[in-house]
Amino acid sequence: MGGTGTDQGRNGVRAYIGSFTSAGGRGVLAADVDEETGALTVTGVSDAVADPSFLALEGPVLHAVSETRAGAVAAFDVTGPAPRPLGAPVPVDGAGPTHLALAAGYLLTANYTSGSVTALPLAGDGTARPASAVLRHEGSGPVADRQSGPHAHQVLPDPGGDWVVSVDLGTDSVRICALDPATGELRLHGETVLRPGTGPRHLAFHPAGTHAYVLNELEPTLTVCRWDAARGALEPLGETPVVPEGSTGPSYPSGVVVAPDGRFLWAAVRGDDTLAVLALGADGAEARLVATVPCGGTWPRDLTLDPSGRRLYAANERSGDVTWFTLDPDTGIPSRAGAIEAPAASCVVLG
Repeated sequence: MGGTGTDQGRNGVRAYIGSFTSAGGRGVLAADVDEETGALTVTGVSDAVADPSFLALEGPVLHAVSETRAGAVAAFDVTGPAPRPLGAPVPVDGAGPTHLALAAGYLLTANYTSGSVTALPLAGDGTARPASAVLRHEGSGPVADRQSGPHAHQVLPDPGGDWVVSVDLGTDSVRICALDPATGELRLHGETVLRPGTGPRHLAFHPAGTHAYVLNELEPTLTVCRWDAARGALEPLGETPVVPEGSTGPSYPSGVVVAPDGRFLWAAVRGDDTLAVLALGADGAEARLVATVPCGGTWPRDLTLDPSGRRLYAANERSGDVTWFTLDPDTGIPSRAGAIEAPAASCVVLG
């Protein structure tokens, strides 16, 4: 089925949940968000695209990767209760896209299996056109079964919109690229090499735009970096753990978000099935683990912070749910507030 729902368009905050259809997921779910409690109520679903594991929202258009060997992106109209497909999926000329973001009129994808980043221009209706550029990563790392080659896991613009940053788990590095808005070409500007074997997965910027935090998957640590937007340069400053001392694991961090006021950072850790709370220094240059709490399910693949900074949503892939938490404004510690069933959930976006 393409989509199901019960009503016409809705007002207020909405949530969109991606999932792995190959593991029993329903596709892309749409939900209303109770602005007082944060509770989600599913209003519609579309299973038109295989494995829509990561989503990005721009106005009335929701973009999804199709995390398959062929690799594609798809667009949905989300003005109604259920996502409505906008045309056929568009190939990304890369395999296994795991992440996507919007920048300067283009849709960018990080293609894990092929170790590449793709830029696709957006049409006037918000849908993607064929790829304008594919930038292929090169390199490997010391963890043989995970780092035999490049694995681009995330791509996003920097806060000023001047650079494109891609995080590669296979090469233990973060690449900084320039995107030409006229041609859609991607040019490699620089590469920051992190400690070998850490397996960087996702990155989040400090709201001041002066620091960035790289969450590592193969070792449960966070690498704090200085970000120089003028030069397009990322400089590692140090690492801090996201699991308590003495934790035996295995631990595989996944999602990372930073509070709008820059005081706290939260990271999801699979295996431990926890949410780590880190306090950030006043200038963003330091991070310190202050608490971990249960994620409310199993295998938290992604985290989303609501725009107010009051709530956190965890997509728990293996337990098949999305759990939401209320955040203590003084300590940053999450308290579980509720959950909905969402088989093979992989991400949540709000808008």
